[in-house]
Formats: sequence, structure tokens, C-alpha cells
Amino acid sequence: MKQDAKAAGTRNQADRLRPVAGRHNQRLKELRLAFRRAELTAQGECAIEGVKLLEEALRSGQHLDSVFFSESARPLAEKLLPQIGARTETLILPNALFNSIVPSDAPQGVAALLKLPAFSPAQLLDRSSDGPFVVAAGLQDPGNLGTILRSAEAFGAAGIFLTEGTVSPYNSKVLRGSAGSIFRLPFLQISSTELIPLLRARGVRLLATSSHQGTPLPQISWTLPLAIFIGNEGAGLSRELTRQMDGTLAIPQASQVESLNAGVAASIVLYEAARRICNW
Repeated sequence: MKQDAKAAGTRNQADRLRPVAGRHNQRLKELRLAFRRAELTAQGECAIEGVKLLEEALRSGQHLDSVFFSESARPLAEKLLPQIGARTETLILPNALFNSIVPSDAPQGVAALLKLPAFSPAQLLDRSSDGPFVVAAGLQDPGNLGTILRSAEAFGAAGIFLTEGTVSPYNSKVLRGSAGSIFRLPFLQISSTELIPLLRARGVRLLATSSHQGTPLPQISWTLPLAIFIGNEGAGLSRELTRQMDGTLAIPQASQVESLNAGVAASIVLYEAARRICNW
């Protein structure tokens, strides 16, 4: 009897998988465009791919609007369907069709569309006593931004602002590099001309990061509220932004090293901030 019940449960789960054979399905079009453009869909959905990221979304309490499996991933689908929930649309695609849509070179057979939490500037700024803000100002490498998102959550940042010239947070490499932090860390895309006055109005101190010039990291005052600006990988912060900073911090390093990777540098700064603010 138990085996019969188990078999029936498996059949019921399998019945939830709606087969889609053609690329003209509207949800597939939305998934494809979201991946290709690294933008939200017209419904405000983000496209994610891979088992780890899907599991992190579920663990973070995110509701998945639609989940897409490849035919070869049926065993994976049967494993994940109980966690996904009955309200979520689940589709199964031929392998070739699935692989043509997702950006990964080695697809794992699962992708999804979901709505990430949206935050207003005021909602983020209300968190100024929780930890430092991170401002990604012109970061272009998706791996760096993913690392910064992950480190910002790990070391207790209050949130992250993404200004003009910064890679989209919906880029598949950013999402993957964040290892799920994108689902939990408040973030907002905003222009620097709008952001700076908002930070000033809340009394937030603005600190730039630099390779060698500035106050050495151990000597920095970490009194909140505080925003740490991470500039472009090659050019750093623009002159206009640099002029508006209250100070510049530098990570002590060997003189022959030109600079640290932006993701590594931000992680070191955020760890030092957490150590000093929280007495780690």
C-alpha cells in the first residue's frame, strides 16, 4: 500500500509538468529575453538558472512564478516539485530547446522566473544603522558584482546601491556569483546624482576606496551611518564622485602591486567594517 501511495504521488508530481515543444510559447519568450538582455521581464520577473540558485531562492522564501525543466532533468524535477509548491507553473522542454534559451555553457536542466523584492530609496536608507552601505559606482565585471553582493551579506552590509555604468544585477553571472545573496540583500539601481543628496540628507558619511592613496584601512573610523564607494575596475571613481567623498580609504599592500581585484578589495573592506563595528 505504501509503495502504491508513493507511486501515485510521483505520478501526481509528474502531471504538474506541462510539456512545451515550441519556442513561441510566451513564457519561453520572456525567459529568453530576460536572460539575453539581463533585465526584468515586463511583469518585473528575474530569470535564474541552475540547481544551486533555484534552491537558494526557495530557501530564501522566494515564490517562483514559473519553473522550466529540460527533458533530461525529469528526475531533478520530481525531486524539486514538492519544494516548489503547487501554485507555481512548471514546464518541461526538449533538451535542445532548453539549452538554446539558457546562457550557461553546461546547463543543469532547470531555470525559473521570479519577482525579487523591490526597495525604495527610503526603505534602504532606513537601514543605515544596520551596517555600512555599499555603492557600486561603475563596476562592469559581473563576477566582481556577484562577489560584492555575497560579501556584503556575509559581513552585515545594510544594502547596496548600483549607480550608472554598473553591470545589471540581473546578469546571469552576477546572480550566480552572488550565491543566493541577491535574494536576501536589499539593493537598488539609482543614479549617483539622485543618490548623493539622499545620503547627505540622512547624514551618511561617504568613503571612497583607493589602491594606495588614502587613510590606511586600520585607521578608518567606522562610525555609522556610512557608505563605501567601489569604483570602476580600471578607472576607479569618477572625478565628479571623488570630489564629493568625505574621505578615502586604502588597503595596505605591497607597493609593487598596482591594485586589488574590485571584488576582493570590497570584501576586505567589508570584513574590516564588520570586525570593527560588531567587534568580531
